[in-house]
Formats: sequence, C-alpha cells, structure tokens
Amino acid sequence: MSNNDFEQMLEESFKTIKNGDVVEGTVIGVKPDEMTVNIGYKHDGILTRNEYSNEPTDLTTVAKEGDKITVMVVKINDGEGNVILSYKRLKADASNEKLAAAFENHEVLKARVCEILKGGISVNIDEAKVFIPASLVSDAFEKDLSKYKDQEIEFVITEFNPKRHRIIGDRKQLVVAKKEKAQSELLDRIKEGDVIEGTIKNVTDFGAFVDLGGADGLLHISEMSWGRIDSPKKFFKPEDKVRVFVKAIKGTKIALSRKFEDENPWKDATTKYAVGNIVKGHVARLTDFGAFVELAEGVDALLHVSQISKEHIEKPGDVLKIGDEVEAKIVDFNEQDKKISLSIKALSESEEPKASEE
Repeated sequence: MSNNDFEQMLEESFKTIKNGDVVEGTVIGVKPDEMTVNIGYKHDGILTRNEYSNEPTDLTTVAKEGDKITVMVVKINDGEGNVILSYKRLKADASNEKLAAAFENHEVLKARVCEILKGGISVNIDEAKVFIPASLVSDAFEKDLSKYKDQEIEFVITEFNPKRHRIIGDRKQLVVAKKEKAQSELLDRIKEGDVIEGTIKNVTDFGAFVDLGGADGLLHISEMSWGRIDSPKKFFKPEDKVRVFVKAIKGTKIALSRKFEDENPWKDATTKYAVGNIVKGHVARLTDFGAFVELAEGVDALLHVSQISKEHIEKPGDVLKIGDEVEAKIVDFNEQDKKISLSIKALSESEEPKASEE
C-alpha cells in the first residue's frame, strides 16, 4: 500500500464536520484559559474560556482529562489547524427555547445581573444574555445602576428576537404590580385615626413622605408637631422611625399627623392661661410690633411693644433677644382663636405699692 493510499484511508477514518455542528468529544487537556477536546476529527478542538461561558471561569475547576463534553463547532480551521469550539453557544441555543416559551407565557424569570451597561443592565439565562434597559429596571429613574451588580432580580421577557440579538427584559412592570398590591392591602387594613409606625423616606421643604409598608403617606410640616417647625429637614432625616396617626385617606392619598390630641398643649389652656395668671416663657420671634413668647410647645403669646415696659420702647429688639426668658401677666385669652396677650408692664404695675390714704 502506497503512502497516498494510507493517508486517504486515514483521512476517511475521521468524521466530517462543518460549522454549526454539535459534536461530543473527550477532554484531553485543560488549562485555566482553554481546554483541548478530541472530537474524532483529524484535528483536535480548542475550547477557550470565552467560548465556555459568559462568566469568567477557570476551566480547570469545571473539567478534567477524560471528561465527556458536548460542544458546537464554530470554525473548522483557525489558521493553525485547530477546530474552534463553543460550549456557551450551545447552551444559549437551548436557553433561547426556554426564553421563547417564557416570552409567550409571560413567565416571571429570575437571574443574576452580570453586567452594568451604559443604557441598562444585562443578565444571563444559561449563557443567553437578556438586556434590561434603564427605563425598565425600576418604576423610578435611577441614575446609578451599579447597585444591581450581582443582584438576583425578577423580570419578564417583552421582546424576543435572537436572530437580531434582541432579547429584552422588563423588571419595572413587576415592581409596579408589587407596589400596587401592597398599597391595596395597606388601604384595606388601615382607617382614619389608626396609629401606625413608619419610616421617613424623603424630606422636603413642605413635609416628609413616610413609608407605611405598602404605600407612602404625607406628613405635612403643619402636622409634624404642636410646636413651630421652620424646616422639616432639621426635624427629620431619611430612615428615621416615626409614630404617626392617619388623619385622612382620599383615594390612594394618605395624610398623616403627629399632633396627638392627648399631647395638645391647648387642652387645659383655659385654666393654665386664664387672664391674670403670671407665666414664664422664652422669646421665640421678634417683630416691629412686639415679641412672640413660647409658653409651651405649640403655645405662643404676643407681648406687644407697648406692654414690654413702662418706659417708651421703639423696637422690641432694643431690649429683648430670641431665647430670653420673660415673666409676664396674661391680659387677654381667646380660646377660639388660640390667642394670648401678655404684659410685663401690667406685672410691674401690680407689684407697685399703693399710695397710703391720708
């Protein structure tokens, strides 16, 4: 037998393969970044780390010599006589069948976020990549998506076109549906007057939004305290726990309050602030016409400039400053309008000894 005949017989003994074929082989060598596979062809196949998985993988941890592996032929000759193989493309094809069914059935899938991209995030489903645009990641705009890296999230497939490499996922609709359900359950559970605990979610100039565990309620600045509050941001910060009661429910809007009636400083005001009583307080505000004196949290009284002293005073600020403690007599009390008038002058006059009669 001539050498040519032997080579021809040897050639014919090897299987014929083409790009896209799925073949089974035996691992004959493994390194961290590639493995060599005998696929019964005249040349061995090379399976690189990048073609094994989309995840960074040390191939020595997933295969050893003698292992059987099913792979796809990507290129018959890489220019050096090697056959280039892929494991991940084979798995991706199988995964596409699963994704196609999930797309048709609107099935909720769960996967780990493997990449943060410029316009969204990417997840892997058995080597098939699903892209979730930034606008479909959450129900609110999120500038920084990095917090989702390596998180396991739920989503649905809203567009499936593997030929164009367009498999689009949507997490937003699940977030919205979950919140709507939680909101509905909360509204069924609570009623006006209920005392509940919540967590401060966001603080604005006009109030604070409180997470009640299913929906947010608004705690307006006017309902934060019986006392005066100039800035909610000085009073509360996000994540603070707060005890509130439900003041009103209108549709899905919940109004909250911390002005509990048993803490109402005007509760016994008729007795405490009766005309003629002598009281002490601190100057809370100064105006051109007088000073407002805080007698208790939520109870301010007016000390008119004409009642500060027997002497003529041009401006209250000439003799008083914010924080000063003053003692004065109550000269007027209007419970309906919650107005109290004070006088230091009347106090000093009452202390003067009366002239003796001759």
